[in-house]
Order: sequence, then C-alpha cells, then structure tokens
Amino acid sequence: MKSLLFILSLALLPSLSYSKSTLDVVKERGFIKCGVNQGVVGFSSPDSKGKWKGIDVDFCRWVSAAIFGDDSKIRYIPLSGQQRFTALQSGEIDVLARNTTNTLSRDTSLGLNFAPTTYYDGQGFMVRKKDGITSVKDLNGASLCIQQGTTTELNASDYFRAHKMKFKPVVFENVDEVTQAFLKKRCDVLSADASALASERSKVKNPDDFIILPEIISKEPLAPVVRHGDDRWLDVVTWSVYAAINAEEIGLGQKNIDSFKKSSDPRIKRFLGITEGNGKALGLDERWSYHIVKLVGNYGEVFDRNVGMGSPLKLERGLNGLWNNGGIMYAPPMR
Repeated sequence: MKSLLFILSLALLPSLSYSKSTLDVVKERGFIKCGVNQGVVGFSSPDSKGKWKGIDVDFCRWVSAAIFGDDSKIRYIPLSGQQRFTALQSGEIDVLARNTTNTLSRDTSLGLNFAPTTYYDGQGFMVRKKDGITSVKDLNGASLCIQQGTTTELNASDYFRAHKMKFKPVVFENVDEVTQAFLKKRCDVLSADASALASERSKVKNPDDFIILPEIISKEPLAPVVRHGDDRWLDVVTWSVYAAINAEEIGLGQKNIDSFKKSSDPRIKRFLGITEGNGKALGLDERWSYHIVKLVGNYGEVFDRNVGMGSPLKLERGLNGLWNNGGIMYAPPMR
C-alpha cells in the first residue's frame, strides 16, 4: 500500500510542479479578466460611451498597471451577486472586484481569499421622504427590496430580530431590478450598502424625494477576491492596493510623481523602483508601483473622483480616510 501511495504521489508531481500561477497566465494572455458589478455608479458602471468607471474599475486598472505598465489591459466581466463567486471559482475571471463584503463564511467555505479592503461600508436604508420615516426603528412590518446573493438579507434579519421587529424581504437578482421595484412601490424600503444607496439615489429623476436613514446596521469591508492556493497572484493583487494607499500617505500623486525622481527619501526611491527589489519580489517590473500612481492615481485620488467630493455622490472619506487623518486606511511599509 505504501509503495502504491508513493507511486501515485510521484505521478502527481509533474502536474503540481508545472502548474502556473494566475500571474503567469495573465502575462501570457496579455490582459486581466476582472469581474465587476453590473452597474453601481462610483464602483463599476459603464458611461455613455461604454467606458467602465468606478473604484472597483480603478482597482483593476491598478493591477493592470502593475503587471503590464499599461492600465488598459483588462476585460471587464459584469456579474450579478449570484454569479460572482462561481465565476471566480471556475476560472472565468482572474479577480473579483465587485463591491464584495469580506466575511468569515465566504473566506473559509468558498475556496477564496480576500485582498485588502478598498472601501469600508455599512448597510443602510433608503425611504421615500413623503412617508415621514426618520429612523430604522420606524420600519417594523415594512417590506424591504434586497438584492439576491448579498449579505443584505442576513444583516436585516439579524438586526430586526435583535430589535424584536419584523420585515418582509422582496428579493431580486440585480441592482437595477431592486431599485426599479422600490421606485414602483413594490416595497417600502430599499436596503443595501450605504454607498450603493447613494449611487442609486444619484440616478433617479428627483433624488430629493428620497432620504437615506442615519443608522448603519452592519460592517461591510468591501475587498477584491481571488482563488485559494495562488499566493503569487494574491501578493500582486494585495500590494497593488497597498501601493495606492502608501502613495497617498507619502504624498505621491498622479500629477506630481515624476517630480520625485531625484528624491533622497528611501521610501520614495523604493516606490519609484530606483532602489530595486520590490518588483523582483512580486515577479513584476521594478517600476510597478510607479505605474500604478502615474497611470491611475493614489487611493485618495481614486476615492475622490469616483465617490468623493469630485464625484456626483460626494461621500465623505470617513473610515476610508488614511489612518493618520482620522480614518482606518492603513498599508504595511513597502520594504
């Protein structure tokens, strides 16, 4: 029996030793397959010309810039909440960047790994102003429009049960269906991540007719996702996020990064690839992090133009501010 097991293990060795990292596959293919939402303004949605924009889209661009020195080597694949994990597990996409909440069950039971959080969010509720609702505690017995395949229904169930309240879920597969059902009064309340509510509110004809209630009932750390068992790819995805955060912290932006090429600051020299080593460690060009900022921007720039004060949503940084400026965005040092 032992000899048979030994022979079988030898037979498996070639397939194990020659298996390729997703990074190798992506390099050979020449582009990244990035799973995104089907249309949430500020996170991932196509504009009138079909160009994808949003925080999650810019994350994909960070990774493309790091690997190729070009932020456009991406195929965006729109996915519903139900489709997203299967698409990643099956290899249909290389990375999922679809405002997905990192939870214990998802991290441990789906064969997936979460990269660093790119947006700290929480579940909220949007109601019609004329209904006179001012608090979640006024929602006992209400019907809630919710997207299928998300954490929203479980969060609502936990909250309402804890507060001895009841609600009726009205569930749809994608964001547009959920919002349209709410607008057509098929439910009393639209519930989703607070950022998604702000996004949907910005798209309606009369946004002032709706209010987002002040309470946030959950923690929703939104993060990119990759498959288990591929540490090289996880490292590239992880440090693409960390590079953008570090860049904002040390003052490197899209417009000024070239002015730092003669800097004597060791952190900046490593970031620009003048001091070598970080690129080799990741299997990338030494200027990988320079390309992230030069082509796409640092974390603060990406936040501002997509969901912050430079966008129609005008969301405050809040928890998404840097750790040294009142928020919790924090990246390990790049050394």
